[in-house]
Amino acid sequence: MGARGTSRLWWGIVSCTLFLAVNGLYSASDDVIELTPTNFNREVLQSESLWLVEFYAPWCGHCQRLTPEWKKAATALKGVVKVGAVDADKHQSLGGQYGVRGFPTIKIFGANKNKAEDYQGGRTSEAIVDAALSALQSLVKDRISGRSGGYSSGKQRRESGGGDKKDVIELTDDSFDKNVINSDDVWMVEFYAPWCGHCKNLEPEWAAAATEVKEQTKGKVKLAAVDATVNQMLAGRYGIRGFPTIKIFQKGEDPVDYDGGRTRSDIIARALDLFSDNAPPPELLEIISEDVLKSTCDAHQLCIISVLPHILDTGASGRNSYLDVMLKMAEKYKKKMWGWLWTEAGAQSDLESSLGIGGFGYPAMAAVNARKMKFALLKGSFSEQGINEFLRELSVGRGSTAPVGGGAFPKINIVEAWDGKDGELPVEDDIDLSDVDLDDWDKDEL
Repeated sequence: MGARGTSRLWWGIVSCTLFLAVNGLYSASDDVIELTPTNFNREVLQSESLWLVEFYAPWCGHCQRLTPEWKKAATALKGVVKVGAVDADKHQSLGGQYGVRGFPTIKIFGANKNKAEDYQGGRTSEAIVDAALSALQSLVKDRISGRSGGYSSGKQRRESGGGDKKDVIELTDDSFDKNVINSDDVWMVEFYAPWCGHCKNLEPEWAAAATEVKEQTKGKVKLAAVDATVNQMLAGRYGIRGFPTIKIFQKGEDPVDYDGGRTRSDIIARALDLFSDNAPPPELLEIISEDVLKSTCDAHQLCIISVLPHILDTGASGRNSYLDVMLKMAEKYKKKMWGWLWTEAGAQSDLESSLGIGGFGYPAMAAVNARKMKFALLKGSFSEQGINEFLRELSVGRGSTAPVGGGAFPKINIVEAWDGKDGELPVEDDIDLSDVDLDDWDKDEL
């Protein structure tokens, strides 16, 4: 073959490669189903079938090497498991929706289509088929046990499974005002449409957040949902134009749009902010019994315990100044929802010893994690600045910790609560000297 023939052959190979790169890696004749933003919801999310979906880029070398294996797997699984592919370079919004950061990314859409699993197995057709059959077996077992999750076309999303929604409150035109308007609680309300793909993606996040928020706020922040296609009066009243729309309702204020992230962590964080903004500062309790200590520390991630000087050393004004510092810090860190306790030096000496305070250096402060039975000690000054630095370090997971002495809280003494007054020295008994003959005593001494 001459130089001109070699050049033509080389250019033909390059042209073929460029054609594939521009037009994707799969064709209509393959058993791989091409997926796009237009058909993804209908084909995958509303399907009862198990799906394996490859997110690829035509220019990606690893994707090009996977293509023949992916086609073989699709042919082997035809009629059993659906195998699809998304050109995520062309359809970046679809790739972004599922967190695709590299190519190829393979996801398994099983019983709950809103919780796709990452495929981490081999890139041969045999490995892909094995993983598909294993996932199919799990899906069938879930169906037998009644845990099936997917959505079927025509069913309202909140009737079709897909997560435990027991803590999401369903609202209607008739029940909305009675529950939400003038409620002392904060309400986060999602307006959705059953056919909306983004609503379906949000559903498990909303349900999981509802449960967590209910627990952490003691029900003071509620997550609810309104089917805006059925309850059109509410949708019209609040100007709902797209789905999902989330609005925040607080007593005495106009509703505002929630414009944060759509993951459960984003939703929980916003709910806790709303809760802390409306919540009073935590109580500052004196440790007068074992019940006070345990109920406070068991109910909070951390309990902040201060040991203040004896009342005879500071008087009421001095003690109140220390308590004021603690109250300011409790207000500053109320979003953390920690417990706050104090005791007088010497009143709970066993507790002091277990926290390494050891009977000196008052005032002192320890932050205790009762679940792990570990604590950290304030090393700086007992002042707003010193305590703030200490708590800020704890908030970001810094600072040294030590185990609570004995691995558990010691016995707590029952003491009387401080009455808010200055301390008084104990009254000594009067000694009657009227019967003493001092003259005789002097003579004896001499």
